[in-house]
Amino acid sequence: MIPLKLLGSFWVLVAVAFAVPAQEKRIHHHADLSDHAHDDSHGFQYDHEAFLGKEEAKTFDQLTPEESKDRLAKIVDRIDIDKDGYINHSELHYWIKHRQRRYIEDNVNKHWKDYDKNQDDKIAWEEYKNTTYGYYLDEEFDDVDDKATYKSMLARDEQRFKSADRDQDGIATREEFTAFLHPEEFDYMKHIVVQETIQDIDKNGDGKIDLDEYIGDMYTPENGESEPEWLQTERKHFSEFRDVNKDGFLDGDEVAQWVLPGEVDHADNEAKHLIHETDTDKDEKITKKEILANWNMFVGSQATNYGEDLTKRHDEL
Repeated sequence: MIPLKLLGSFWVLVAVAFAVPAQEKRIHHHADLSDHAHDDSHGFQYDHEAFLGKEEAKTFDQLTPEESKDRLAKIVDRIDIDKDGYINHSELHYWIKHRQRRYIEDNVNKHWKDYDKNQDDKIAWEEYKNTTYGYYLDEEFDDVDDKATYKSMLARDEQRFKSADRDQDGIATREEFTAFLHPEEFDYMKHIVVQETIQDIDKNGDGKIDLDEYIGDMYTPENGESEPEWLQTERKHFSEFRDVNKDGFLDGDEVAQWVLPGEVDHADNEAKHLIHETDTDKDEKITKKEILANWNMFVGSQATNYGEDLTKRHDEL
């Protein structure tokens, strides 16, 4: 029996509620590609982390220029999916998105063996349910209140699992299991993110969210406590921005606009940037030769870091 650590969004929402302001806890933001400023005049650390991923970028920082260029050449071969000798925007965009999702893949890989009991590289719903909930739903488990909670969580997970299971065979491939654990990352799962949000907040069961429910999700008053000023701002946000059709409720479409806002595709912008800076013949695609000629923009090394350190010291002076 493993701990209840992958129970859909239940524990995620609890953790997030303590980690960010209450009014932000429901919104799924896309993280930027790097914590560094994107300013090529002061170095390429942003580009390195965008292209390689944060952890891999640290590895390249320890290499010599020759080692770094050698590894980059091998990476270029992997990016060139159609093997035509060119890296186009689509291929580079896909690569950057893939590198930025490594933390998700690592999370899935970490727990995969816990659920794939028969080692067929698939996870059936029964495998997940029995491994996660078996003990807690056993007749010998006497805490009635807790049992009701776990049953509710089980129903939520089953709903999400079925949505992730695209061919409806009751078995999740690795990609489908990833969608189950991280639905906000998949377009075909966004409806379940909206549905779960409404289920969390809709206390009267009418399938939509009114102002009191919206505020109640963020704030529970205590005896004698005066209401914080930010709640007035949230009430204004509800009426002026969230409630688009001005009917006094948030329906599914309005919840989707709230919790899954359309945001800048940082990977798309970075792919365009790297091609623009590297494409010497302006054919809107880049070759291995063009990439290696600008290797220090794509990857780091001890030499490039030394140069960046000198720049930083000069600026500080």
